[in-house]
Amino acid sequence: MSLFDPDPVAAPEPGGDGPPPASDRLHVYTDGACSGNPGPGGWAWVVPDGPFAAGYEPRTTNQRMEVAAVLEALRVLDGPVLVVSDSTYVVKCFEEGWWKAWLRRGWRNSSRQPVKNRDLWEPLIDLVRSREGSGSDVTFRWVKGHSGDRWNDEADRLAVEAVTRQRDLRG
Repeated sequence: MSLFDPDPVAAPEPGGDGPPPASDRLHVYTDGACSGNPGPGGWAWVVPDGPFAAGYEPRTTNQRMEVAAVLEALRVLDGPVLVVSDSTYVVKCFEEGWWKAWLRRGWRNSSRQPVKNRDLWEPLIDLVRSREGSGSDVTFRWVKGHSGDRWNDEADRLAVEAVTRQRDLRG
């Protein structure tokens, strides 16, 4: 498999404006894992047949690790990126625009409670927004976890390995 995975459904109409098709984007698979919730956790990202990274936190939640995985990937990867995640929490935040409502409400959710994991969401949202319209924008796609998707399974394996070994991994 190459760094790019054609996705004709995401391609814009010929001559139309819009983001580059998924086939022109770097694909990165992200995942988070936690042993207990809260408990020791790990995050990971992997580019198919390319670089990867994983990190460890001694006490965290699965949702924090899912967000951390995307944040860490986008801090390193340039150009247009398709983030593939099994986290509806992450994907819906961007695909459904949850973050826009959070900003309008002063970082409060629809129940008027403070947004959880703001310390991770804020830099992630800033990073995604800074890339909008630059040709280096970020798009998201959900994939079902533990369903045999090779690269989602690899991101999961790396996140679990970071927890098990209690250390960061790079390659």
